Amino acid sequence: MTITVGAKVPSATIWNKDAEGMNKIDFAEFCSGKTIALFAVPGAFTPTCQDNHFPSFKKYVQSFKDKGVDIIACLSVNDAFVMRAWGQKLDAEGDILMLADGNGDLAKALGLTLDGTGFGLGLRSARFSMLIKDGTVTALNVDDAGSYEVSDADTLLKAL
Repeated sequence: MTITVGAKVPSATIWNKDAEGMNKIDFAEFCSGKTIALFAVPGAFTPTCQDNHFPSFKKYVQSFKDKGVDIIACLSVNDAFVMRAWGQKLDAEGDILMLADGNGDLAKALGLTLDGTGFGLGLRSARFSMLIKDGTVTALNVDDAGSYEVSDADTLLKAL
């Protein structure tokens, strides 16, 4: 079942790799007491994700901050090493937190998975954006498989 607006985010393990090391994160605890703009992509380094989706959020980092967002985070079903390398390539450090859902645990718990087995990608996260306030989903924009129409930064900013 897909998470809905008004629901609490689930507890699921995700990861972040930074200069200090590997960080294991419980998603529900991470979201507690914060306003988070989360966007999820099917895969790091993939064309739409790298050329359109990520840049839409990078462009509006200050706008999100001005509207009270504490953290802008990018999530993908990739490992933490890939997410760190991708974030470095896209100059995300200090602006966008790169979160790895390597086992797809969070994507599954949210009910927002994408079956990419036909393309050799396995189970991935659907492309979506979500606004979370103190652990509660206040906006959710999910793109249909293969599209990029509603999960962009402009759409999520309007929810603020």
